[in-house]
Amino acid sequence: MHELIKESEVEKAVQTIFADYNGGKHIDNIDIYNRPDQAEIQTILQNLIRVVYPGHFRDRTHKIYNPKNSFAILIEDTFYHLHKQVAIALDYCKLRGTMTSEDRKIESYRICKEFFAKIPQVREFLETDLHAAYDGDPAAGCLDEIILAYPGLMATTIYRIAHELYLLHVPVLPRLMTEYAHSKTGIDIHPGATIGKYFFIDHGTGIVIGETAVIGKNVKIYQGVTLGALSTRGGQRLSGKKRHPTILDNVTIYAGASILGGETVIGENAIIGGNTFITSSIQANTRVSIKNPEMDFRTASNHYKKLEVKPGDEWFYVI
Repeated sequence: MHELIKESEVEKAVQTIFADYNGGKHIDNIDIYNRPDQAEIQTILQNLIRVVYPGHFRDRTHKIYNPKNSFAILIEDTFYHLHKQVAIALDYCKLRGTMTSEDRKIESYRICKEFFAKIPQVREFLETDLHAAYDGDPAAGCLDEIILAYPGLMATTIYRIAHELYLLHVPVLPRLMTEYAHSKTGIDIHPGATIGKYFFIDHGTGIVIGETAVIGKNVKIYQGVTLGALSTRGGQRLSGKKRHPTILDNVTIYAGASILGGETVIGENAIIGGNTFITSSIQANTRVSIKNPEMDFRTASNHYKKLEVKPGDEWFYVI
């Protein structure tokens, strides 16, 4: 097979692609060392998770028996690498060209100081999320099992880290973090969303929470839920506008529900049934479910029995 490949033809293919690099497209820009590094961000994120949950995720880099010394090195090393990536990000997207290199270093250092000062608050919120998961899931064997094995808590952890950087107006990096969580857990939480304490994601696969969504305290969400926008046809003209719903305290949203629109508010203590589609506000203490579903039971003789659900019956899909 290799004998059939002619060097001249390979060289022609190379030159054709090189010529296309000069076509004036945005994707032509070859500037690898002045762009955020995805692999570096993932390493930083993994180290921040170790900082948040000391003792649960082993650091194989530093072989030091004194835990305080070990974590001091880990935190300092993470600060250093995050500082570098934030400085690069500040020269990115809409901020490109507005800051000198020295200005970016100074601003990056300020941002990292503020971010690391927020870690105790992040841990405070995550402690409530952990207990919400344990209290809300009878399948949970212990708290450590949730930290080590539950994708919902991992996605929430990464979101809470990324959210603090988002609040500090760091471009790109928060989204790289939450998209890493998305790839690992199947849960897509935009870092701009606002989420209160005692947040519990059960199962989690397929959940989407948009940038301007606001979620109160003690909210429980099952797999396949979308908190999305009614329409994005306006494109960049919609940037900065409230496009996603508000979920108030003590709401439960069952699997497959879609709640859409920036003006949509789900009132306190509401229960949203599985596979519902909501585009207008729901009052507090309301139960919402799909009306009168029917099921057909067919046999080999083609006779079938229809099962009709009576009005008032509650249908919630829970695993």
